[in-house]
Amino acid sequence: MENLFTKENQVITIVLIGVLLLLLMGLALLLFFFLSRKKIIQKELQKKNLAINHQKEMIQSIIVTQEKERKRIAQDLHDDISAKLNVINLNANLLKDGNLKPEEYTLVNDAILKATDKTLESARKIAHNLLPPILDKFGLKEAIEELADSFSNSRKIAIDYNLEYPKEFLSKAKELHLFRIVQELINNSVRHGKAKNSVVNIVTKNKNLLFSYTDNGVGFDIDDTKHQKGLGMKNIESRAALLNANFLVESQKNTGFEITLNIINPLKNEHNKYCNCR
Repeated sequence: MENLFTKENQVITIVLIGVLLLLLMGLALLLFFFLSRKKIIQKELQKKNLAINHQKEMIQSIIVTQEKERKRIAQDLHDDISAKLNVINLNANLLKDGNLKPEEYTLVNDAILKATDKTLESARKIAHNLLPPILDKFGLKEAIEELADSFSNSRKIAIDYNLEYPKEFLSKAKELHLFRIVQELINNSVRHGKAKNSVVNIVTKNKNLLFSYTDNGVGFDIDDTKHQKGLGMKNIESRAALLNANFLVESQKNTGFEITLNIINPLKNEHNKYCNCR
């Protein structure tokens, strides 16, 4: 009888140990799943925070670019328009006083006409920088051609282009964004890249638009955060996002610069007019 109780106790002990082990394994599994889920949630939060920070940086770059543009326009208005209008005003007051000799009258009148012509030219230049008339009237292809030719004629940089762009393939708002990207790239090539030659290329394939730009300038280290966070690249990146475009930048020191954009399935009728996005 005593042996029977001993065996029963051993069985009970083994069962209890088994139950405890199962409980421990269950707790371990629950803890594992909890920690794993916590890590997954943390990674998702990190991704969302990175995305939010990236969007904030892009918005900030757009704001900085707009403020920079406004400052440049204000400077142009002050230096070019206001100064010339002051000259016109002074000469007009001389005519109003009437105490001029005939030859002086002719000189003052000529000065007013000359200052007026220069003021009109400055006003046209400022308006052209805000929104090139050729872009509004004739479209992206002609606007890029005029931009490239103007730089080539100035002998600052020689620009070749291959623009297989169907008219109105992009909405007018997106045409403006792509035009501004081309402007930014050419200015960077001249000011920072010290390039002598560059190439602008646009082709369409199926419903996508492929854009590329290369120059033979000094290039830069793309891993350098200074260039990654530069205003010019941030401006290009923000406009690429507005174009729904994937883009890739390739460059090394003393080997030039290249950027490619793949504008995915652009919606032609997204906007009918140019947006106010300088």
